[in-house]
Amino acid sequence: PVGGDCYNSRPFSPVSLMDRLLEYAARHPLLVGGTVVLALALAAYEFSRARSGGQAVGPTEAVRLMNQGAVLVDVRSQAEFDSGHILDARHVPQDQVAQAAETTLKRFKDKVVIMSCESGMRSSATARVLQAQGFTNVVNLRGGLQAWRAENLPLVKEGGSKSKRD
Repeated sequence: PVGGDCYNSRPFSPVSLMDRLLEYAARHPLLVGGTVVLALALAAYEFSRARSGGQAVGPTEAVRLMNQGAVLVDVRSQAEFDSGHILDARHVPQDQVAQAAETTLKRFKDKVVIMSCESGMRSSATARVLQAQGFTNVVNLRGGLQAWRAENLPLVKEGGSKSKRD
């Protein structure tokens, strides 16, 4: 019979489907490998986001939260803070956050606390420290002061003068 070997009466049977998948993987190892690497990268990203406690807000959302009574904590060094900071920001250097959580920041435990630094990396780590100490509503300023400046939001330099840009 002509073409008799091409006809498969059960094209989607489990054995046949698995055989076809394995054959595809054997014939296209780079494509399958790339897909696996991409899936692992996506899983790692989602895992790290979930582990960080993950809530971050952009500059405009931070302004809205501050207008509703949120507290902004700047964890940069004293020199960085003096060179320009967000109006009404409380300065607590990163290495002193754990101590401040039990003293000066304790009264803000149930308020929204926005953590900020230059790029958002240091403040993300300190947000986890506060969460571990029982702060219920801690968020990170996504992109830090770099994002704040990019949106042309005002900064205050030590001495009280406002500046649009640093």
